[in-house]
Amino acid sequence: MNRIDERFKKLESKDEKALITYIMAGDPSLKVTEDLIYAVEEAGADIIELGIPFSDPLADGPVIQRASERALASGTTVEKVFDMVQQVRKDSQLPIVIMTYYNIIFKYGELRFLQDAEKCGVDGLIIPDLPPDEGEYITQAAQKHNIDLTFLLSPTSSDKRISLISKKSRGFIYYVSLTGVTGIRTKLSESIAPMINKIKTVTNKPVAVGFGISNTEQAGQVSTYADGVVIGSAIVKLIEESSSAGERITAVKKLVNDLKMGICRQ
Repeated sequence: MNRIDERFKKLESKDEKALITYIMAGDPSLKVTEDLIYAVEEAGADIIELGIPFSDPLADGPVIQRASERALASGTTVEKVFDMVQQVRKDSQLPIVIMTYYNIIFKYGELRFLQDAEKCGVDGLIIPDLPPDEGEYITQAAQKHNIDLTFLLSPTSSDKRISLISKKSRGFIYYVSLTGVTGIRTKLSESIAPMINKIKTVTNKPVAVGFGISNTEQAGQVSTYADGVVIGSAIVKLIEESSSAGERITAVKKLVNDLKMGICRQ
């Protein structure tokens, strides 16, 4: 078991659900990202999903697209992100999952990427544009390097796709709550609970729900039937709107703390 597995086991033993918080690495700088990782951990986050910026992020909405642009403008690279994670590991054992696109990994070198990720202390990897039936090599290599490769399911996933991803996905299964891109939504889809229940009939792996969840009420609602809740755009928007380091840390910590409390109350 790596840190992700251990965290879900610990939460399960306490009948709690995971709060997974997304931050774009390098937005607006990698030093800020490092400080934010410590802040969200202190506020109650269970797992950090760390984005590596890409120029064409197909699964991301405007908020995260702008964050990716800011991160690229600040000079963020894969190497620098790994260096930052290595620095974080001196003070934190918070599970870290990298979220990025296949082209980034392919250009860096699949094996080199996984070796360097393991070396610096990364626990998991999400590649939204890599279907599990086209990623056999990286799936096997990730397992050898103790990196949990997590795959995504969506409202349009067939029974066959649910079965395949339930077998292939490690760490947890990421259920995308809506069709489309990431972003803040005012209302959750009514199909989430039935789909989570359907997925759970074929696997005992944790299922986390993301895309569109943006406030305490929504997080609490989703946590009644999922094992984890992923919050991204709402946090990234606060980072974008903050005018100072102090304001940024305070705002993000408050949101994360409120979200965790909302989840725990369910």
